[in-house]
Amino acid sequence: MVLRRHHDMGGLDAGQIEQENHVHAPWEKRTDAIMRLVSDKQRKIMTVDELRRGIEEIGPNAYDEMNYYERWITSITNNLIEKGTISVDELGRKMTQVEARWKAEGATKA
Repeated sequence: MVLRRHHDMGGLDAGQIEQENHVHAPWEKRTDAIMRLVSDKQRKIMTVDELRRGIEEIGPNAYDEMNYYERWITSITNNLIEKGTISVDELGRKMTQVEARWKAEGATKA
């Protein structure tokens, strides 16, 4: 018996795959830039294998609800917390600051 993890869909019927390119939102571009920075040869903070492991560890319900870059930023964040690069407290404070700035600018959550 072969056990599959939730994200492992290789060989399963997934239906039609949307192959059209889309315009990336600014936050998606920033997520890609963050990954490139933390995984570059100079910094070596995180590897692509660690990104993949972090994505694979996302729970099934959350995994299904997230899009590609949401999974990336979740994995990057969890890896940086695990390594002590950032703390949960630092992350929470920054998120509060960003939310306050959005509210001040009249932005709404997507």
